[in-house]
Amino acid sequence: MALDVHTPELLAQVAALPALPGVYRYFDAADTLLYVGKARNLKRRVGSYFQKDHGGTRIGHMVSKIVRLDTTVVRSEAEALLLENNLIKTQHPKYNILFRDDKSYPYLKITGLAGKDGQGGAPGQQFPRMAYYRGGVDKRHRYFGPYPSAWAVKETIQLLQKVFRLRTCEDTVFANRSRPCLLYQIKRCSGPCVDLISPEAYALDVRNAEAMLRGETDALLKAMEQRMLQHSDKLEFELAAEVRNQISALSTVLHQQAIETADDRDVDILAVKVQGGRACVNLAMVRGGRHLGDRAYFPSQLDDAMGVYATEDEAEQALGVEQRVLEAFVAQHYIDVAVPPVLLVSEAVDPQLTQALSQQAGYKVAAQHQPRGQRRIWLDMAQQNAAIQLARLLSEEGSQQARTRALAEALDLPQEGLENLAIECFDISHTAGENTQASCVVFHHHKMQSSEYRRFNINGITPGDDYAAMRQVLTRRYQPVAQALAEAGGAELPAGAPRLPDLVLVDGGKGQVSMAREVFTALGLDLARIVGVEKGEGRKVGLEELVFADGRPKVYLGHDSAALMLVAQIRDEAHRFAITGMRAARAKVRTGGSSLEEIPGVGPKKRARLLQRFGGVRGVQDASVEDLMTVEGISATLAEDIYRALH
Repeated sequence: MALDVHTPELLAQVAALPALPGVYRYFDAADTLLYVGKARNLKRRVGSYFQKDHGGTRIGHMVSKIVRLDTTVVRSEAEALLLENNLIKTQHPKYNILFRDDKSYPYLKITGLAGKDGQGGAPGQQFPRMAYYRGGVDKRHRYFGPYPSAWAVKETIQLLQKVFRLRTCEDTVFANRSRPCLLYQIKRCSGPCVDLISPEAYALDVRNAEAMLRGETDALLKAMEQRMLQHSDKLEFELAAEVRNQISALSTVLHQQAIETADDRDVDILAVKVQGGRACVNLAMVRGGRHLGDRAYFPSQLDDAMGVYATEDEAEQALGVEQRVLEAFVAQHYIDVAVPPVLLVSEAVDPQLTQALSQQAGYKVAAQHQPRGQRRIWLDMAQQNAAIQLARLLSEEGSQQARTRALAEALDLPQEGLENLAIECFDISHTAGENTQASCVVFHHHKMQSSEYRRFNINGITPGDDYAAMRQVLTRRYQPVAQALAEAGGAELPAGAPRLPDLVLVDGGKGQVSMAREVFTALGLDLARIVGVEKGEGRKVGLEELVFADGRPKVYLGHDSAALMLVAQIRDEAHRFAITGMRAARAKVRTGGSSLEEIPGVGPKKRARLLQRFGGVRGVQDASVEDLMTVEGISATLAEDIYRALH
């Protein structure tokens, strides 16, 4: 097979590979990455692909496409494993098990580095703030987590507020308070903004909160009890009572949250379930001894990946699907996320994997397969959740496939290859005619593809003219498609070229469809692809009709039609995506102490005066140049600069 399909140059490259550990990558004629693999012996492993006749299997199909090979020699198999999964996660090869996670994990952030001594420059540094955080890590602050969800972070913040009463307000609010806020009144903040607590006492509360987050609860309680007794011995009964109240609140929290032993401060519990050609990995997190919740992950390309795994020896042939899926998740997930010292796993994982994680983390990482006691309870719970989440996914996918099939039947589309049915939907949004945006959402493979969504800023039109906005966005989106088709001259489009979807949905009736027809006619594209979603009588949900650009009569699908449910799902997603884009654009104008901070000539004192005078950034933005000039230190020139910067 290899002699008939592959070039002599490729086979010579395979024959010349060294017998060393490394990573190999296969590419097809379009230079698309097909597969990434690791080997302790590159020569033997890669050669096994080309020396056997794999027939019509998935691995045979992949091997027949290989036209180029890249290899990287490394020092050890553990290093090869890390490199392999870095490449899989960043380059998305077609025949590897792939876990995608579009969201970063949230953290609990405590600002500043002054928590240990209570000494800092600005008031915000003397009195650190705790906050929900998602994004890159800044060394000036301290981070605890990661947490599986925003809810878990916010619940932890509420617990710390009850016990240690740390502030959560923004620095701009903190610096301009003249009296304590409601959180102080309900005993959720100690009032550092108006000096109701000393920097030293607040720093102690910060240290205690961090100790609780690290799971050092026994030592924390003992230290607090000792402080209470010391205050009592000195006849400082009010201070002793405050510590006593903290101890009581902390004890209540520990009881309610079922804080576990010090041995289980930071643990990840991983359970895998495979059924119906799909898999689910359920990740539950324990941080500081608290069970924070879980998150489900579903790998893609499972069938193709399992079909092409080449094996080096009989030991690897014995690996089951569950073990391969779990190992793929562990290797890919902890590339970007800190790994805890203990992993509880439903399937045994390769010791080379934990060795690689240990090298990467700088401390020993252990994977326990058959735990006992509390750990066994956690793992059983994770396995149960994995089964529930996978059952939900299979049910949803079955329903979604039925909706796709129903829409194809209603529109007389081919019933073969429905997983490739591609739909794009457009919506226009603006604020009273200003800041017009168009959104485009994409549906294929029976689900919305959020990574392919696009937003377009619409310029050069009359404010509020939705038809002109639709003309502009359709032209910008599909003009490259028309150019690619013209260059192909009727031949098949090359890989990577822009393509026309099977359906183009526009949220609107005859007017918007007419506009889309004009654009497609000018570009020479197929009018049959355009479908408008027209509101029914009284604009009631379920009475929508489909309007066609090629002259076909309207179609009413029925309020309980599965096809209408899919159309409504895609249209509503386009509307949601458009609205979130508008809100984000407005937030950039409304929020931003950063906007004031970036204006030359506006320092901390002038910024504080502006915020106090107008009640916040929004008030400053709404102020006229004359209003701005009434603030001490703001000259006419500076007032004009501020006005221009905020508008």
